[in-house]
Order: sequence, then structure tokens, then C-alpha cells
Amino acid sequence: MNKTSCAFDAIGNYYDLLYHDKNYSEETAYILNLLERLSFSGKDVLEFGSGTGQHGRLLAKNGLNILGVELSDTMLARSFDTDGFKAVKGDARTFNSSQKFDLVLSLFHVMSYQVTDLDVEAVFRNAFNHLNKNGILIFDCWFSPAVHHQRPSTRVKRISNQDFEIFRIAEPEIIDEKNLVNVNYTVFMKDKESGLIQSFKEQHKMRHFSIPEMDRIAIQSGFEQVNVESFLDRKTPDTSTWGVCFAYRKKSNE
Repeated sequence: MNKTSCAFDAIGNYYDLLYHDKNYSEETAYILNLLERLSFSGKDVLEFGSGTGQHGRLLAKNGLNILGVELSDTMLARSFDTDGFKAVKGDARTFNSSQKFDLVLSLFHVMSYQVTDLDVEAVFRNAFNHLNKNGILIFDCWFSPAVHHQRPSTRVKRISNQDFEIFRIAEPEIIDEKNLVNVNYTVFMKDKESGLIQSFKEQHKMRHFSIPEMDRIAIQSGFEQVNVESFLDRKTPDTSTWGVCFAYRKKSNE
């Protein structure tokens, strides 16, 4: 993700179809449980990378007030507002609101799209500026020990509904010295009614992080770690943990 474009500009129109098997209800329940374990009592949430609004609308149903921020125009076009959830266009690094929030949330590896230290620091700084005193920042990302151990491989996904059939190839380019994986997607989309086949390519630059690396940036940005665990199963992260969930609390002199 860079300042002028978004990795999801092309795939955004078919995003929900590609990830139809993603269990948003389970993930939302996990976040709510984590907030309970952290004794969170706030209501106002800023969500960086809100996508098509799946997490945000479910969280809103559970009594939270969500302002989603999404960089991709195509993703934002497929989102819709509901009671307690609203999405606007913006970048997690530079979005600015006069409102303060109790929680900044960023899910589905949005932090891994921040490929330089400057990008990550900008997200932390932006979260800090938008949080109330003792506010919490929660996000998930790729975990370096697992990436180094398991090694990304070429993957193929095929999915269809009544209108479209999609065939997607994901080919990784691993750059160990920078903790980066460039995931090169080739997507073929067939319109079932017309038989027309379209194709496009996307590259998603993904960064993975170790716990000490993330803690260093967080501490420099005015946060303290309050929890780190494997996303969903709550286990201690290890070489089998591809996705790790971090929770930080804002340190404030207010």
C-alpha cells in the first residue's frame, strides 16, 4: 500500500466473494472477548482498514460506535453504513479526525501492509493522536518466526457464485532481509451469463514482524504492550502462528 494507490483497487469488487469463507462472526467475538479481558469500557472505535465493513457492522451490533477508514475506493463502494457504523475514505497513516476514540482497531493484517518503519510509525502516531487517555490499539499482522519457518508458497483459490467464477493464483516473492513478502496475484474472472473472461494482476507487499520489533516501535510511539497472542486461539505465538494479535495501551500524561 502506498500513498497514491491501494493494493485492493482491482480486487475490491470481488473481495467478499473471494473471502466468503472468512468467519467474521468468530473474529468479532474474539475481539469482544479480548476487550473484556482488557477491562475495556469504552464505546467509540476508529477502525483502520475497514474494508467492506464486515467487522465494523458486527461490532456496531454489539453496542460499539465505529468509524471505519478505508483507502480503497472499490472496497469503500461495497461498504454500507448502519446504526453505529460509518465508513469514510482515508489512509491509516494520515487520516485526521477531530474526534477522539477509546479504541483503534485494525484487522486482517492491515499493519502488514505498512512495509517500512516510517509507515508503521505513522500508523502508531496516528492511533496515539486519535485515542483518549489510556485508549487501546489492537491489530493483527504476520508473525516473523512463522513466516521464516513455514515459508510462503504458491496458492490457488477457486470460488464461484451464481454470477461469477474466480480463479486466483498467489505467487510469493520472499525478501528475508527486509521481512517482506511480495504476493503476486493473477486473477481470472468469468462472467457466467456472458462467458466473458477478464484477468488482472495485483502485487501485495506484506511485511511480517517479531514481538520485540513491534514493541520497539510501539514504545517509541508512546504505547505499552498489554497483550500479545495468536489471533483467535489465544495461544502463545510460535513458529506455527502465522497471524499474531497485538494490544497496546496509550501512555499519557493527560
